[in-house]
Amino acid sequence: MDVDSDEDDEEEEVKPGQPYMSLLKSLVESNPHKSKRRKLNHSTEEPEQPKPEPKSDDEDEEKEPVDVDEVEEPEEDPNNLAPEDLFDEDDNLDDTDPFETHFSNPDEKVYSARIKAAEQAKWKLQRQPFQSTRAYWTLPDTKEEIPLPAPITSTADLKLKQRLKESIQSTLSQFDTAQKTIAPFLFNYRDLLYCNRTVAEADSLHTLTALHALNHIFKTRDRVIKNNAKLSKADADASQDLELRDQGFTRPKVLIILPTRQQCVKMVDTIISVCEPDQQENRKRFDDGYLDKTTKFSEDKPLDFQDLFAGNDDDMFRLGLKFTRKTIKYFSQFYNSDIIFASPLGLRMAIGSEEDKKKVDFDFLSSIEIVIVDQADALLMQNWEHVEFIFEHLNIQPRDAHNCDFSRVRSWYLDDQSKYFRQTVVLSAFNTPELAELMRAHCHNWAGKVKLQQECHGIIQQLPIKARQTFSRFDSPTVSADPDARFAYFTKAIVPMLTKRNSKDAAGTLVFIPSYLDFVRVRNFFANNSLVESVTFGNISEYADIPEASRARSHFLTGRHKVLLYTERAHHFRRYQIKGVKRVVFYSLPDNPVFYEEIAGGYLAKSEQSMLLEPGQGVVRVMFSRYDVMKLERVVGTGRVGKMLKEVGDTFDFV
Repeated sequence: MDVDSDEDDEEEEVKPGQPYMSLLKSLVESNPHKSKRRKLNHSTEEPEQPKPEPKSDDEDEEKEPVDVDEVEEPEEDPNNLAPEDLFDEDDNLDDTDPFETHFSNPDEKVYSARIKAAEQAKWKLQRQPFQSTRAYWTLPDTKEEIPLPAPITSTADLKLKQRLKESIQSTLSQFDTAQKTIAPFLFNYRDLLYCNRTVAEADSLHTLTALHALNHIFKTRDRVIKNNAKLSKADADASQDLELRDQGFTRPKVLIILPTRQQCVKMVDTIISVCEPDQQENRKRFDDGYLDKTTKFSEDKPLDFQDLFAGNDDDMFRLGLKFTRKTIKYFSQFYNSDIIFASPLGLRMAIGSEEDKKKVDFDFLSSIEIVIVDQADALLMQNWEHVEFIFEHLNIQPRDAHNCDFSRVRSWYLDDQSKYFRQTVVLSAFNTPELAELMRAHCHNWAGKVKLQQECHGIIQQLPIKARQTFSRFDSPTVSADPDARFAYFTKAIVPMLTKRNSKDAAGTLVFIPSYLDFVRVRNFFANNSLVESVTFGNISEYADIPEASRARSHFLTGRHKVLLYTERAHHFRRYQIKGVKRVVFYSLPDNPVFYEEIAGGYLAKSEQSMLLEPGQGVVRVMFSRYDVMKLERVVGTGRVGKMLKEVGDTFDFV
């Protein structure tokens, strides 16, 4: 649905959750749909000034110089498009097409029962093996049995638009392992949390998700255009009375959340390679604002770091993308876009502050039908509250009409049930409580949701050196009490080992602290408590600038500081090579298991190589509680984690 218009409708307030008839009365009757026509000649009348709409980037598009490759074409009107504007002339939709069964023509008896169960938070969990991955299949708790989707091994098994099928056939005839794993759930519109994303799989996952998003957009657009033709014939024949519901409130249908501008470039380039447009409008402006080919760090950085931070690593952006049959337009207005790309910070800034109700605008998210969250593990290292804020404002009934033809809006949109039809796809290298809560609180798909996760073999025996690794379990009564219990255990069990040692033995202790709040608490303890007044210390957090961090590393190497406090986000964003480490204390395990290997193994290995530490004398001490089960499983392995949480003993040694 294209909501471009030559005129504006009057504003009308709509309260979220209004029932079907009330919504029609408040919006349809007071804002009758105005027929729209393509303008072929300049009008002699003064045109009505349109109401400003939110920009899709922090720059003012009108002030930008015209790009040399900008394509000029007349503005498209969805109610006056000819058959040649179709992406494909032949749809061949049938009851086996997931687009048809989930969005276009779902069985009301089926989805009503499942939505009712979802509204009452009645879900049933099925754990089933799926290829080499564990599938945790969560379904609305109804009496019906819902089997796992049939396997999909190639594009031949998919119901694709003909244009996409032809363009993708040469590059993606057969799926790889990762694609075969997620394809049955992705293309059948199930909510998906995929916890096995790797750098090697990134391109194949981008290709598959881009193909799914484009297939959905093209089918939606072509269905609207074909129904326009049917309505035109019905208008000519007074005996026909058609009711065709094929739209949402606003045009944007796909939201893709990414951590950096460079990742946005990768996803956009994948989309270009899949749909092969004839023209790209404003591509030069996109390249100028999003591409950065300069090298910012040495090549010895880990592969995942290079993949995430190479190129333009700015985490403040939002971009609208609009599709026509031959052209892709960058920097389109949100209300005129088919796909919205954004970082969490960028999209939250676009929505506005809840403190100023007049300026806040999230109506462009009211009809989002597919959400793709890529590299969710990296987003966790940013401000996760922004992601939660975005999901809280998805699929809320709009406060303004935005030139919507309500006679074409699907009934479940009008009944405020669109969140039960939205598909959410989250791709992450690992699972965390935050991701699990996101799926629980904001994913209500009536078709069900699935978590795909491989068994963890652990990395405690994969360290590059031999070191004594001691895992100490402490009791924590509740999640909310866990920070206090952890700090109490640290001061009673770990700190005495530092103060009782002589000066030579205490030097070289790195304390790794994932949470910044815990970091501040421990830092204040070392600074103010008399128990550790003899222990000199330095600290490196994500807020430390480069000179400050360099000074702390230097003092730690020379022994001026015996203890160095180091946060997980500092390691994520900088990957410092810290020298002089003789023992490592994990105040809590990192979410990313790679960090454990780099710190426990890599830092101690460097100390052995520089003769600061005798071979095999490195020590690793880990504190954990029962609420660290996800982190612990990735480090020690699935087979060990149960015993370590339930056995009578609270200390476990590995060499």
